Amino acid sequence: MLLPYLNKGVVEAGCDEAGRGCLAGPVFAAAVILPPDFSNELLNDSKKLTEKQRYQLRPVIEREAIAWAVGVCDNNEIDKNNILRCSIEAMHRAVRALKVRPEALLVDGNRFMPFEDIPHTTIVKGDGKMMAIAAASVLAKTYRDDYMMKIDAEFPAYNWRVNKGYPTRDHRKAIAQVGPCKYHRMSFKLLPEADAQLHLEFE
Repeated sequence: MLLPYLNKGVVEAGCDEAGRGCLAGPVFAAAVILPPDFSNELLNDSKKLTEKQRYQLRPVIEREAIAWAVGVCDNNEIDKNNILRCSIEAMHRAVRALKVRPEALLVDGNRFMPFEDIPHTTIVKGDGKMMAIAAASVLAKTYRDDYMMKIDAEFPAYNWRVNKGYPTRDHRKAIAQVGPCKYHRMSFKLLPEADAQLHLEFE
C-alpha cells in the first residue's frame, strides 16, 4: 500500500530517475506533486508495472497532479560529469521546472544533493512506498522509453525499441559488431573485459 504523503499538510514532490544503468541514451527524471487525496489502484513502482500499465497511468498522473515536470541529462553530460551527478541534476531540472514550488522533496534512493533551500528526504525503494515517487517513476520511465524508441529509428542495429539502451545481450552484441554510436555513454564499460565468453559468442 503506497503512502499518500510523508508529512501531512506539506506540499511534497516525489522525485525519481530512469535509465541510470543504461549503456546509451540520456538519464530522465521526473518530479510530481500529487493532491493529498490522490488514489489509483494501479499506481506502483514503474518496474513492477507492464509497459501498457505505465502508459495507461501517465495521462492520469499528468491530469490529476498539482504539478509535474521532467528533466534530462544526455549521454555527453553523463560522460563528462558521471551518472550519479547527472541523475541528481536531472531531478534538479525536473523540480526547477515545476509550476508549483514544493515545500519538501521525497527522493527515491539514498543519494541526493540539496536543491536550493527545499528540504529533502531520501527513501530507499521509495517508488514502492510513496505515491508521489511512484508517479515520478512512471513519468521518467515512459518519457525515456519514448526517447529511446525515437532514436531507435536512427540506429536500428542496437534494438533500442526493445532493450531501451540497457546492457542486454543483443545490445552488447550489436556494439561488438558495429561499434558504439553518438548516443552511447563512452565512460561506461560497453563491452566489459570480464565478459570474455560474450566476446567469443559475438565473433
